[in-house]
Amino acid sequence: MPNRKPLIDEEVEVREITAEDVALFKPFSALPAAERRVLLKLRKRGPQKTPRKVPISIRLSPDVAEGLRATGSGWQGRADEALRSWLAGQSASHA
Repeated sequence: MPNRKPLIDEEVEVREITAEDVALFKPFSALPAAERRVLLKLRKRGPQKTPRKVPISIRLSPDVAEGLRATGSGWQGRADEALRSWLAGQSASHA
């Protein structure tokens, strides 16, 4: 195999791919079966550690939606927690 330039530079940035690099590329199907199996196993996720959330669509007033988004990253999780807290209060008041 020829002495090739690494794909990542000193700043850990991926360098531009050259025509010479592309000429050395092989399709996945050209790899030996054992290598394909190993690579396919790498891309699988493990089991879900916590229960998955259910994607839903909900209509909110524009000011509510803007207010939630204004709280920054993670706003959907905070909205989820606020709704969970409200539901807990509702069940306590009906008990």
